[in-house]
Parts: sequence; structure tokens; C-alpha cells
Amino acid sequence: MYFDSFAEFIAMGGHGLYVWMAYAAFLIILCWNLMAPKLRRRQVLETVARHWRRQELNSTKPNLEAEPLPFSDQDS
Repeated sequence: MYFDSFAEFIAMGGHGLYVWMAYAAFLIILCWNLMAPKLRRRQVLETVARHWRRQELNSTKPNLEAEPLPFSDQDS
């Protein structure tokens, strides 16, 4: 396509609003598809780290009600 001026290029023969909105929607969806996995990965890593810290804190406290392991020698 050939346009005589930049204004005609922006107007796209009267279809500029549709064309530029389609480009904007495409770019927004593309950016979302690139960023969403990175944001989700960060959230999952923070959740796992929080879980590990909680497990470490619970493992340092003595558990007085712990049951003996089923394979221990305490039965004999």
C-alpha cells in the first residue's frame, strides 16, 4: 500500500481505528503471554521458599509426641 502522507497512513483509508486497535490488542496479548509465566514462576518460587522455611522451623522444634518409625528397633 502506498500512502501520500503520514496522516493517511494513520487513517488507513478510514479503517485506522480498527487497524490500530487490532495492533494494540495483539501487542497487549503478546506482552501478557511473555510476562505471565515469569510472574507465575516468581509466585511459585516464593510459595515453595515459604513452605521450606516453615518446614525447617518445624523440624528444629522437638516433637515430643512423635511416633516411632515402623522400621525402628524399638519393637524388639
